[in-house]
Amino acid sequence: MIIPVRCFTCGKVIAQDYEVYKNRLRQGEHPKDILDDLGIERVCCRRIFLSHPYDKETDKEPIDEAIHY
Repeated sequence: MIIPVRCFTCGKVIAQDYEVYKNRLRQGEHPKDILDDLGIERVCCRRIFLSHPYDKETDKEPIDEAIHY
């Protein structure tokens, strides 16, 4: 899954915050603190970030493997 530009439920633009979120996750910060700092307060928007599959150890997302095909 690719991070959507807008939240599916409320329509808030969220894609611009994903790279910041990912970089701060790599540094070991807690997801709750990152989302609070970014101003993502609605549950519908937070679920997109929290449920997006991302492996911190390999820095890979499922789309990175599927893009070759």
